Amino acid sequence: QVQVVQSGGGLVQPGGSLTLSCADSGSGSSFTVMNWYRQPPGKQREFVATMLSGGATNYADSVKGRFTISRDVVRNTVYLQMNSLKPEDTAVYYCNVLKGGLSYWGQGTQVTVSS
Repeated sequence: QVQVVQSGGGLVQPGGSLTLSCADSGSGSSFTVMNWYRQPPGKQREFVATMLSGGATNYADSVKGRFTISRDVVRNTVYLQMNSLKPEDTAVYYCNVLKGGLSYWGQGTQVTVSS
């Protein structure tokens, strides 16, 4: 059974930083792909970043150079370090784990960038 648990998020001023975490607490093999998505207010969910099981990463153009995805293999946890945050980064952020041919979503966490 896969359980995806998110933590982090909150309110931060423009230019600030936040770190989100996403833990796959299920047993068995490691994830195949772990993605971060976000849904800004009144908009559709959009891709933010991805990490493959081999460690390769990719980012949306809007966050490239500001966000970094990393992982702790022992804890089976992936992190999204968000720097130089902008008001347009305000959204609910979701972790998505692809594992065993299935897709699992975290509960979502609010990130608000405002002065």
